[in-house]
Amino acid sequence: MASVSVGQKAPDFSLYDQSNKLRSLSEFAGKNVILAFYPGAFTGVCDTEMCKFRDSLDILNNANAQTLGISVDMPFTAKVFAQKYNLEFPLLSDYNRNVIRQYDLLLSNFAGLPGLDSTKRAVYLIDGDGVLRYMEITATPHDEPDYTKLFDALKAL
Repeated sequence: MASVSVGQKAPDFSLYDQSNKLRSLSEFAGKNVILAFYPGAFTGVCDTEMCKFRDSLDILNNANAQTLGISVDMPFTAKVFAQKYNLEFPLLSDYNRNVIRQYDLLLSNFAGLPGLDSTKRAVYLIDGDGVLRYMEITATPHDEPDYTKLFDALKAL
């Protein structure tokens, strides 16, 4: 298992989005990027979190920022999730859990279900040069990230 820390270059990756288009972190070079890892679509807190990013477009646009949602959901599920909540940012499918392992976020036995491996809830802020500037891994999947701290860190870039 790898892990990342503030001040180091964020590892590049490629994942399919809700339209089955292969997207890479490197495609957003020059922009600030928020990686929002969430355990699964349609699970309450995840819905609230993704809608918070949707509703924060003014803050994100003013900071030249792009949100990328990442879960273990299949692209087909991500597509329905995006449509239901009018999410216009990429929702990336880490169905083989490679990126989750790369960021050391594997959450085993999600919701008490043996063998259901998901991702911990986490947010990472990457600057336009690809350097990790802020990160938060919540204590439990039920906890939302501290949006104020995240957006303050974004505004400081």
